[in-house]
Amino acid sequence: MKKSILAIAVALLTLSACNQQGNTKPETTDTASSSNAAIENIMTRTSIRQFKSQPVEQEKIDIMLKAAMAAPTAVNLQPWHFIVIDDKKTIDLLSGQQPTNTPLLIAVCGDTDKTTMPDGKGKLPEFWIQDVSAATENLLLAAHAQGLGAVWTGCYPAMERAAEVANVLNCPTNIIPLAVVRVGYPDEAPAPKDKFKQENISYNTFGGKKQ
Repeated sequence: MKKSILAIAVALLTLSACNQQGNTKPETTDTASSSNAAIENIMTRTSIRQFKSQPVEQEKIDIMLKAAMAAPTAVNLQPWHFIVIDDKKTIDLLSGQQPTNTPLLIAVCGDTDKTTMPDGKGKLPEFWIQDVSAATENLLLAAHAQGLGAVWTGCYPAMERAAEVANVLNCPTNIIPLAVVRVGYPDEAPAPKDKFKQENISYNTFGGKKQ
């Protein structure tokens, strides 16, 4: 995975150098390398539930949060809020039946106060679920790219669980926990699952075959 991070860094540096020279395109090989690294990161990510006691560095937390907030969002409303939790007592309270050896939790929440259209003439009350889900996936991928492990544990729409988490974190009514992501340095190495199934793909209409 260090190679993946290095490939991305090289591609970004190359792009920056090209732009400084007035070029708009990096070398093809660097673009391919960056693309391959991104695909590899997606394909090799797994859910990690066992962690080492090593704390997660603030720089890596910042990158995960920046990646999360780079997610697509309806009408650019960005209806999310992130609560970073490194307090052991709070982690224990939120862990439930999960192992409590996690050094870091990130509660990914929806902010229903941020669902009003920019012109103020309408609301998108449920689109925050899609936006915050996309942010959560970005966070998971950013964790994996940095040599960390993570697992998405769901809250909303399990209202009892969402309310429990909101209560522990003292969330106001407009902040709804969608997920609590457990993050740390992996103490296990599960093999990635191949989830590709041709039967889940249609072309042009449901059940349509590729011509």
